[in-house]
Amino acid sequence: MKLPERPSPGLVAASLLVAYGAFAATFRGPRPRFWQRMSRTALLLGTTAIINQESLRKQRPRASDLAQGAAIAAGLYGIFAVGDRVTRAVMPTGNEDIANIYQLRRLRPRAELALRLALVIAPAEELYWRGLVQPALAQRYGRAKGAAAATVLYGGAHLCTGNLTLVGAATVAGAGWSGLAAAGVSMPALIASHVVWDVWIFLVRPTQAVAESAGLDSP
Repeated sequence: MKLPERPSPGLVAASLLVAYGAFAATFRGPRPRFWQRMSRTALLLGTTAIINQESLRKQRPRASDLAQGAAIAAGLYGIFAVGDRVTRAVMPTGNEDIANIYQLRRLRPRAELALRLALVIAPAEELYWRGLVQPALAQRYGRAKGAAAATVLYGGAHLCTGNLTLVGAATVAGAGWSGLAAAGVSMPALIASHVVWDVWIFLVRPTQAVAESAGLDSP
């Protein structure tokens, strides 16, 4: 069977409905199995992107992509280090929201979470949101508006959590990745940046203010 070169608008719209439903089921389901549900959701969305977007199937990472991805992740980390302090200062529930996010890393062994984030969750999010959804929106509305719309949709998928800090964080990070994708940064570099950023800020070195407010031990 020949795989499609690019998705139809109807398929992208239908996949967004599935994505929003899957995110809601992931975050609203029983907390102890959060990571199992998140991995399944990521596999579903990432596979949908690869099957329906030929350009993603042709991507091959280069050493320069990995270096660029690490630099992007470092920049995002700096933004979030500042954003953490602002969030705690201006949002009444900032401390609670941040602690709630970081409690998720206690549900499974750290090595397992690193593998889930690096091999499944982070790559799949880039493949789907920046590799499938954003190009479809850019084709319809133009590069800049498509990136903005993809950012809104990515952030909106997190509204089901009821955690405004997480919604804000997803929107800021999504804006960064969508902007870079619109500027021509390759998918392998975006994936590398998402992998490094996820593992670093979530498992290796949360910002100092986050670690203290969440009552976490330093790694």
